[in-house]
Amino acid sequence: MAEEHGAETHGEAEHGAENHGPMHQFEIKPLIDFHVGKYDLSYTNSSLMMTFVVMLTFLLFAGATRKRTMVPSRWQSLAEILYEFNATMVKDNIGKQGLKYLPFVFTLFLFVLLSNVLGLMPYSFTITSHIVVTASLALAIWIGATVIGFARHGFHYFSLLLPKGTPMAVAPFLVLIETMSYFIRPVSLSLRLFANMMAGHVLLKVLAGFIVTLGLLFGWIPLVAVFGITLLEIMVALIQAYVFALLTCIYLNDAVNLH
Repeated sequence: MAEEHGAETHGEAEHGAENHGPMHQFEIKPLIDFHVGKYDLSYTNSSLMMTFVVMLTFLLFAGATRKRTMVPSRWQSLAEILYEFNATMVKDNIGKQGLKYLPFVFTLFLFVLLSNVLGLMPYSFTITSHIVVTASLALAIWIGATVIGFARHGFHYFSLLLPKGTPMAVAPFLVLIETMSYFIRPVSLSLRLFANMMAGHVLLKVLAGFIVTLGLLFGWIPLVAVFGITLLEIMVALIQAYVFALLTCIYLNDAVNLH
């Protein structure tokens, strides 16, 4: 009996350690179970955070545009700054003809930005720390840009793989490299965001564990580190949203302007 009790206690300790480990924060948990045949369509904590991000975006711009004035309020100023930032990014990278894609780029930027920032809040869930989310976004962008490229240029879109003035001696190698680079775009786009968000959250969780382990005497050391890393993660969250939107603009520029 003593051995069984010891084994149970050891098992509970291991289970508790797993639940409080640095990877536990990425676990997707069903909130509302829903199955259709073999398919699991449950509403999860990830779905809840996505819903929250969409609602927050809607409330932000609904409140900002409800009473538009010549002297903007704080919410109106924030909305205008975000809009102008994305409009400038689209015009600089695609040109004025690319403004038709501004709603898409703007929506994408806000979704990634809010997902990154809100994921830093205690007891929240970071959507962009899952490769399935970032890969879905990246694949949709890549397919969309490819479709636009062929719709605008037809088979001449293949000239993207061979820049003008390329010597014929190196043309086969360059086409091969450019083709590989083109097909690797969704992989690099998704991995960059996923890896940055996941690594930062794991580091914060590990350092937070040291605060408890070291106690009152030395716990302030990892506490200071957590504070510094949190500020760094906020900056990373902003930069990654910008980079994701910027690369989207670059891919759309290739599809629209063929350079």
